[in-house]
Amino acid sequence: MNATKREQIFARLKAHNPNPTTELNWSTPFELLAAVLLSAQATDVGVNKATARLFPVANTPQAIIDLGIDGLKEHIKTIGLFNTKAENLMKTCHILAERYAGNIPTTREGLEALPGVGRKTANVILNTAFGELTMAVDTHIFRVSNRTRLAPGKNVVEVENKLMRHVPKAYLKDAHHWLILHGRYTCLARKPRCGSCVIEDLCEYPDKIDIA
Repeated sequence: MNATKREQIFARLKAHNPNPTTELNWSTPFELLAAVLLSAQATDVGVNKATARLFPVANTPQAIIDLGIDGLKEHIKTIGLFNTKAENLMKTCHILAERYAGNIPTTREGLEALPGVGRKTANVILNTAFGELTMAVDTHIFRVSNRTRLAPGKNVVEVENKLMRHVPKAYLKDAHHWLILHGRYTCLARKPRCGSCVIEDLCEYPDKIDIA
């Protein structure tokens, strides 16, 4: 795929959705971190339901520590893998309280040192909370990048690196939100909705399905 076509793809995605953002509900960087930690193998809708119960009661590291592990589990028990997620979030809260005065790190290294935080989560935080130019490649972005030929790669790191190189800089800050939403609602895994896709004529997928 050439640079002109990539430019056109993101111009259309921006025109269709000028201000994309995560579908997780958050109001502080810590709330975003907690929500992303809880979102692994869970839907954003499910996480939002849990955090709607949790955040009014405890939305800082110290408040969650005060809640205790059993209290935390009670608030997030509707989410898959809630036991493991509660343990990781509690450990993270202790680190943040002890080392960062309750704030969250603003560097990739600092974020990835937290329990349960990998490269993708760190990229989400750096981009969404702090406005850095990062690319958090999840299953949706991996699929869209390969299917459209926007940035094909054999693994998420390869796709991330290609997107960072090839996405026009003017669109880079919001690019991962556009691609996630496109994969979630249009470029579906089993049957992509090519008939209602705003970039159908630019996409290089050879087996397009005319489903609106």
